[in-house]
Parts: sequence; structure tokens; C-alpha cells
Amino acid sequence: MSRKERRKIKEKRVINIFFIIAIFVVFFYIAVEVYKEKKQEKENNYQVKRLFIDEYENNSDEIEKEKYPKEKIDEIYKGYDVLAKLEIPKINLETYVINFSESALNVSVTKFWGKKPNEVGNFCVAGHNFKNKNMFHNLKKLEVGDKVILKDNDIGCVEYEIYNIYTVVPEDVSCLSQNTDGRKEVTLITCTNDSKRRIIIKSRECIET
Repeated sequence: MSRKERRKIKEKRVINIFFIIAIFVVFFYIAVEVYKEKKQEKENNYQVKRLFIDEYENNSDEIEKEKYPKEKIDEIYKGYDVLAKLEIPKINLETYVINFSESALNVSVTKFWGKKPNEVGNFCVAGHNFKNKNMFHNLKKLEVGDKVILKDNDIGCVEYEIYNIYTVVPEDVSCLSQNTDGRKEVTLITCTNDSKRRIIIKSRECIET
């Protein structure tokens, strides 16, 4: 093979190498641009979603404020932290709900079980059947359809309607169940006059239809 032929072959190889490199560079450039476009598209979609989420949350906050008007309630009652204020117009009862303990039961009605006041779930309130104006002596006068109002400093004022009234033996704690089908409920618990049974009053949030 002559020197001239070898030179042509070498030149051809160099051209091929440059051609391959050029193709690689072009594909690399295209890949980078596609990646940038997809990244920008993803960021744009995120911004749009974030905008809708923020708008929804802001609207939800406004709706929440309108739905549950707030009224500042005392945070301390006779040395006990106040969780909520309970009102039952039918029996002219206004009382503070404090954390449960044996001593607290002699002061006011108490949160016996459940989540925070006015959250989804079953907020259970226990109180003695004392004749004190802030206790549960007159619960026996309530009927299905009567209203129960629970106020707190976080969510606000929520109105409930009594849908069931019954008595159980002290060992029956089924009334404490948190299975409320995604609704807000308040359960009131007190003793019968002979203290042999418990009066259970179940109420759920009034929802406009």
C-alpha cells in the first residue's frame, strides 16, 4: 500500500472520528435542552399547583372563619386549663370543659376522651350529676333535637344536635368510639341519680343542606 493511500485512510478515519464526535455533541445538546424543558415544565406545573393549593387553603380559611365564628373564651378556670366552653340553651347550662382528673370533676365538667374540641371525631365530656350550675344535673331534661354548643379558641363556635339518648352500665365504654364517619360529635356523660348507670347523650354537628 502506497504512502498516499495510507494517508487517505488515515484522513478518512479522522473524518469519521470527528463525525462521530459531532453527532455525540449534537445528541448531548439535544438531551440537555430536552432535560431543561422538562425541568421547566415540571417547575411551572408545580407553581400552578401551588397557586391553586394556596388559593384553596386561603378560601378554606375564609370559609372556616365564616362557618365557625370565634368568641374568645377564658383559658383558666379555678386553676385548671380550659379546653372549651360548653353551652346547652335548653337547660341554661354554660360551663367550662377542663382536662379530666378526680379533682377536676369536682370543679367542672371534663374532657374524658377524644381529640381536641371541635375536631373531627368524638369529643367526650364527663361531669358529675351535681346540682351545681356548671354541672350535668339537668342533662336528663334533654331530648333528641336539642342543641349543644361547643366553643374553643382554635376552631371557634360549633353547633351540635342531639341524635340519641340512652343509659349504660358503667363498664360499657362503647360511647367513646371515635368512629364518626368523618363528622364532628360531642358525647355527654353523667350518672343517673342512683349512680348505678350512666346517661349518654350523643350529638353531631349541625350541617346545613
